[in-house]
Order: sequence, then C-alpha cells, then structure tokens
Amino acid sequence: MKSAKVKMPRKPVIKKGSQTNLKDPVGVYCRVRPLSFPDQECCVEVVNSTTVQLHTPEGCRLNRNGDYKETQYSFKRVFGTHTTQKELFDVVANPLVDDLIHGKNGLLFTYGVTGSGKTYTMTGSPGSGGLLPRCLNMIFNSIGSFQAKRYVFKSNDRNSMEIQCEVDALLERQKREAMPIPKTPSSKRQADPEFADMINVQEFCKAEEVDEDSVYGVFVSYIEIYNNYIYDLLEEVQFDPIKPKLPQSKTLREDKNHNMYVAGCTEVEVKSTEEAFEVFWRGQKKRRIANTHLNRESSRSHSVFSIKLVQAPLDADGDNVLQEKEQITISQLSLVDLAGSERTNRTKAEGNRLREAGNINQSLMTLRTCMEVLRENQTYGTNKMVPYRDSKLTHLFKNYFDGEGKVRMIVCVNPKAEDYEESLQVMRFAEVTQEVEVARPVDKVICGLTPGRRYRNLPRGGPVGDEPLVTDMVLQSFPPLPPCKLLDINDEETLPKLMDALEKRHRLRQLMIEEFNKQCVAFKASLKEFDSSLSNKENYIQEKLNEKDKLISGQKSEIERLEKKNKTLEYKIEILEKTTTIYEEDKRNLQQELESQNQKLQRQFSDKRRLEARLQGMVTETTMKWQKECERRVAATQLEMQNKLWVKDEKLKQLKAIVTEPKPEKPERPSRERDREKIIQRSVSPSPVPNTPIPVRHRRSRSAGSRWVDHKPASNVQTETVMQPHVPHAITVSVANEKALAKCEKYMLTHQELASDGEIQTKVIKGDVYKTRGGGQSVQFTDIETLKQESPTGSRKRRSSTLAPAQPDGTESEWTDVETRCSVAVEMRAGSQLGPGYQHHAQPKRKKP
Repeated sequence: MKSAKVKMPRKPVIKKGSQTNLKDPVGVYCRVRPLSFPDQECCVEVVNSTTVQLHTPEGCRLNRNGDYKETQYSFKRVFGTHTTQKELFDVVANPLVDDLIHGKNGLLFTYGVTGSGKTYTMTGSPGSGGLLPRCLNMIFNSIGSFQAKRYVFKSNDRNSMEIQCEVDALLERQKREAMPIPKTPSSKRQADPEFADMINVQEFCKAEEVDEDSVYGVFVSYIEIYNNYIYDLLEEVQFDPIKPKLPQSKTLREDKNHNMYVAGCTEVEVKSTEEAFEVFWRGQKKRRIANTHLNRESSRSHSVFSIKLVQAPLDADGDNVLQEKEQITISQLSLVDLAGSERTNRTKAEGNRLREAGNINQSLMTLRTCMEVLRENQTYGTNKMVPYRDSKLTHLFKNYFDGEGKVRMIVCVNPKAEDYEESLQVMRFAEVTQEVEVARPVDKVICGLTPGRRYRNLPRGGPVGDEPLVTDMVLQSFPPLPPCKLLDINDEETLPKLMDALEKRHRLRQLMIEEFNKQCVAFKASLKEFDSSLSNKENYIQEKLNEKDKLISGQKSEIERLEKKNKTLEYKIEILEKTTTIYEEDKRNLQQELESQNQKLQRQFSDKRRLEARLQGMVTETTMKWQKECERRVAATQLEMQNKLWVKDEKLKQLKAIVTEPKPEKPERPSRERDREKIIQRSVSPSPVPNTPIPVRHRRSRSAGSRWVDHKPASNVQTETVMQPHVPHAITVSVANEKALAKCEKYMLTHQELASDGEIQTKVIKGDVYKTRGGGQSVQFTDIETLKQESPTGSRKRRSSTLAPAQPDGTESEWTDVETRCSVAVEMRAGSQLGPGYQHHAQPKRKKP
C-alpha cells in the first residue's frame, strides 16, 4: 500500500500591526514537460491545477516501511504536458508586461535541471514562440503608435535616460546612418527560417489603458553570467581572424536610486518585435552552450534579457515631448534563463565542463541560501544579512527582492525517473521560494496619465471627463454635412444634398438605437443571470462561512488550551534559565579564579627560573674571574722567581768569566777613540772568548702551557738585546686574523717606539682570547711588558763627565783591573705598566782614587 505525504507551504507568522497588504508572495509556477519516449518511467504526476505528486521510481531508496514514497507539492499554478505557450504567457507573463507599460518593474526566471525545458519555455521553437517573443509582441502592439522617434531618448550609462530635442535626435540619426557597419561574424546573419517562425505569433495581445498623452521608447540588453563573470552578448568587437580579442567582463554598480545595474552594458533601441528579437538572436549565438551527457545543447551560463521601457509625457498641444528629466518614467522587465543544475557524476563532466558545472551549482546554491534567509527573516522576525554579494546573479537582482518589482518563477520539471533526485531538490527550492514575500512596488505617478491632456485648450464650458471623447466618436461615425449656405435663388443642388445627408444620419441613428436596445436587453438578461448566480454564490459562501466559523471556534478553544500550556512551559523554562544563569555565573567566577591562580603560579615559576639562571650566571662568572686571577697571580709569581734566578745565574756567570780571564799585558795607551771602542766591546760582549758571540737568552713566558699568537708587525727592527721574549709553539703572524685566533688561547703583540733618549723601546702587549656569541673571537688585554736597551758607553760618558776626572793628556782612563771590569753588570728592574718588564742598563762604576 502506498503512503502519500502531502507537503503544504508553511504560513509565515503574522505580527500584530504589520501591514500584510503591502507584500505579495513570490509567484511560483510549475510546468511539466512531456516524456521523450512513451515507454519511459514517469515519476511526476499532475494531481490538479495547483498540485503535483512525485513518485519514487524503482531502484531508488525506500521509506522506513519499505513502501514507495509519494510527496505532493503545491504551486500557484501547475501547467501539464499539454499546456500551450499562449496559456502559459497569459497566466505568467501577461501581468508583468502590463505592469511594465504602467511603470512597474518585473522579474521572471526559469529554474530546473538540464533538459527540463527552460530555454524552450523562455525562447520557444519554430511555430511555437516562447515567453520572450510574446512579451515583445505585446509591448509593441500596445505602444506601437505612441513610440518616440529614434534617439529622442538617450542612455547616459548611469542606469537613467535623457531627452534630446528633435534637432539633436535628427543629427544623431544622420550620424548613425553615415557610420560604416562593423564587419563581424554576427552581422553576416543569413536568413534563418527559425527566426521568423519564432516571432510569428498568431494571437493578438495588447495592454489596456495605455496613456495616449505620452511617448515611449524601448531599449533591450542581453548579458550572460558565466563562471561568476558578467559578459555583454551585444558588444560589437572588431573581428580579427589572426588574433581574436577575448570578451571583457563587466562590473556591477549601484545608481543614485540604489538599484544595481551592469556598467558599460550595451543598450539597443528597438522599434519593432522583429528588430528586438533580431538583437536577441544575435546575442543568443554568442551564448556559451556545450554538449553534455544529459543535453546536446546545454546552457553553461545564466542569460538575462532586459527590456527597458522609457515613458515621457507630451506637452499641452500633444506634439512635442516635455524636456524635463524629472518627468521620465523608466520600467524594466528582466527575463532570466538559468543554467541547469545537476550532479556532475551524471553529466560525466571533465575539465572546463566540470568547472562550469561547479560554478553553476554554486550560484544556484547562493540563490537558494538567499531565499532561505529571506523566509527566515520574514517568518521569525529576525534580521539576518542576506548574502546577495556571494554571487553576481543574486547581487544583480537584489532590488527585486527588496521591493522594486514583482518576482515570478517558473519551475520546469522533466518527469523521467532518471531526474527524480534533482527534481526533488528543485521542488524543495520552489517550496522555500513561494514562502518568501516581496514588498509590493509603489505605483509611480505618471503625468501622462492625466485624462484629456491634449484637450486642455477646450473652452471652460466644454464637456468634462470622458464625454468629449464619446461625443467625438459618435460625431465622427456620422457622414459629414455638405455646405448648406444658399447663395443663389435657383440653387437646386444644396437642399437635396442636405436632405440626403440628414436621411443617412437618421437611418444610422435608427440602427444605432436598435443596436443599443438589443445590447440593453442582452445586458439586462446577463445582469439577471449574474444576480441569480450571485445569490447562489452568496448562499454557498454563507454556508462555507458558517463552516469556517465553527472550525475557527474549535481552533480558538484549542489555541487557548495551547496558550495555557505554553505559559506553563514558559514559566518552567524561565525558572530553568535563571538556574542555568546562576550556575554559569558560578562557573565563570571559578574559571576566572582558576585562571588567575594559574597565571600567578606561572609568574612565580618564571621568576624562579629567571633568578636561578641569574645566580648560575653570576656563580659561573665569579668562578671564571677568580680562576683567571689566580692563574695570573701564579704566572706572575713564577715569572718573578724565574727572573730572580736568571739574574743570579747571569751575575755568577759574568763574575766567573771575569775572575777566570787571564790578565793581559799592559799595552800602550791607545787613542781616545780606540779606548772607547774597547769599552763598548767589553760592555756588550763580556765573554772570556773574544771571538765567540754571546748567545741570545730567551725568557720563558708565564703561560707557557697555553698556545699563543705572536703578532710581530713587519716594520719591527731586529735588536740584538740579550733578553728576547720567546714562547714555544706560538703562531707567528704579521697581521692578526680570525683563523689564527681560533686556534689559540693567548695573544701577544710586539710594538716598538723611540724613547726620550733616542733608544728603541719595545713593548710586549699580552691578552686572553675569548669566543663571542656570534661565532667570532675577541681579545682582552691583561699585561704590558717594556723592554729597553741602553748603551753602556752613553752611561759612562754621562757619569765620566761628572764623576771621573779626565787624564792629563785628555784621554779617559782605561779599565784594566778586575774591580773596574766587575763594576759592569746587568741590573734587572721591573718597569711595566700592567705587568713585569725588562730594562737593560750597562753602567760603569767609578774607579777608586
């Protein structure tokens, strides 16, 4: 047994004091196309003129009971498989065109899966024109004789119109006619039989109450939204077969009235149905279509064909257009053919087709989201932001959903079983859409609708309202009277002609009276019939009203019971909310206290770690400092002891050499210069062997265990000083470099300069090598040793000038005895700035008298 589930649209909650008469729901219609083959399985059934039912086909999932599921959906009107294009137009599009002519906007779009008949509904086929050509035909049938001359209305590219005078319009026409027609593939259109068959509409349709005191202009534009980009299908591009130019996308902008429009879109002024449909057909050939698994010519973009009607009133004489921009009325009708929505696994799409299908589904999903948010705002009184800007399609038609015109949607359905899943989603979207209410557009004040504008120059005592028009029509139907002035007494033609005219008028009057009486009788009969049917209807309506009253009384009692129950539940909910609030407040306080305690512990822990690191650094620094100080003191003490031992050894050696040297024979007294050379030789080379050179002695460094960098500049002078600083295994360099410093721990720089007495003074500057944090080396100087060489001859001269008397012959005394020779000694004396140093003094002692 089949289970049927009827889904009816939910009624929005009506707030007290809201003006519900200012809003109209979106009109949603359903059209079911016939099956392609008679033996195909059908899943859609038309129940009545407002309801369709979906059957679950074989092979699809079952409901919980294992039976096939049946769902019903209600629409404003359902059109079956045998519906003609004329019937669909009369119900859906005719009111929109009538509103367009009377200054109101409208939006009509078709929605459905691929292959459901959207393009056929909108465009039609040869011999069966769709909604678009029928809309154009109705517009031009209504305003055909009231159209303004071409280029009287001119677009200013800001979604508004301007009025040109007759002279400017004439110059514009001449200019356009003189312009060469660009050679493009679209302009080489051959005679297409389908084109003529589509616009050949047999039924005559015309709007009522067209303002005859205004002039009209029709402008059309055609765009497509492809991959969320807007392209102008009427844009003329110079054709280049070598390097074709790609179409440029357009942007959306907002005019001064906060209406959205496509900036830079081509608007073509048309004067007939043929011309307008030819423009549409030219753009249709540029539209992107592709062959998919579901449809041989599937639309891959959303197309929007806009018809803009411009209306301006005439002056009091009814000859010229009023040159007032404020009096222009612009209304627009947008016919949208949406691309098909389907699953990509069914279309077997790959590459560009897959990306196109994704963008199509994304834009349709945005449209559905906007409808759901609008319904939620209207149903529950919320104020959520509608995501119009997420898609160019919804952003373009934002004004229609905000109350700038009527919105109509035709849901096209293919009843074959393969489209069941997609058709189900389409029905759900339609159910949501028809629950959305759009603000009713405000009637625009049109000056041209004032009756009798062309008859303002009538005298004040003339007829008022429609009477002059009826009188003129009756008078025009009678034959004209011939001139009845008699100028000649023998005139026999004027009176017979006048009598014939009056007889014709009399006969015509009798016919009109008879026709009038017949119409009166027929009208009375129809009025009686209408009264009887009206009374029957009143009785029927009264019975229905009584039934409804009983139903309403029962519902009121039920509502009162539910309200009492609701109040009880609200009281319980209020108590629970208060309890929850108290618990949440306690929870927040405890969490804040816990967080503060955690932060306090973290701060204490971080302070402790910082203090430990600081103390560790201080201990390490103090340890290294005292270790270096101890090493420096030990090294200084060792060096001082070594120097003392070395001094003693040298004195002993020199004394031994002096004592053991054989006493030479007393030679003749040489000259003064020769004695001076001998004294210098004895002072410098006190060795017992005259020809044996004195070996250079080296002082052992205090830090001999460490490795040194011996920096000796190339400009240093080699001195034959007895004491020379020497460090074993040292790296000798002339220029300090990082590579040498990286291998050693100590650094020694030898520096020479002239002392105040003109002798060479050598300074040995020492330091420690440390590694820096950046990976380099730094030197910290700790000691300076000064080595100074003094000549014993110079000292003797200075002393001899004050202490030793000169010989009678003017020569100095000769050192010959042991006492004199022993007086020449080497004295070691510390004379450094930061550390021990060496100074060598050779001073002769004064001889005893």
